[in-house]
Amino acid sequence: MSDTRFSKDHEWVRLSGGIATVGITDHAQQALGDVVYVDLPEVGRAVAIGEACAVVESVKAASDIYAPLTGTITDRNETLVDDPALVNRTPLDEGWFFKLEITKADEFDALMEEAAYRAYVGTLG
Repeated sequence: MSDTRFSKDHEWVRLSGGIATVGITDHAQQALGDVVYVDLPEVGRAVAIGEACAVVESVKAASDIYAPLTGTITDRNETLVDDPALVNRTPLDEGWFFKLEITKADEFDALMEEAAYRAYVGTLG
């Protein structure tokens, strides 16, 4: 999956033709526990890399989801509003949060590939 990269904030990004699909990693959803609520960003919102733009709440905690790339929100996964546990069931597929038209392609290249992300997670203890 060379078109998928990962952030240190445990977001995954899948790039296709300048549109990035963003979700949280399996590691993140396991750490959160049962997801009970998701607050998604508005379509049309411009976000900068590192900006908090969504919220995921679980039975354990609430966590911000950060924009892993700079761009404009083009879509959001409305299914998560009615079924937030989809994040737990399929975090890397149907449990995506939002899509983003990127404005700085080089930011994608700076994210970690899967092997590097797995090594990073291994250092977290």
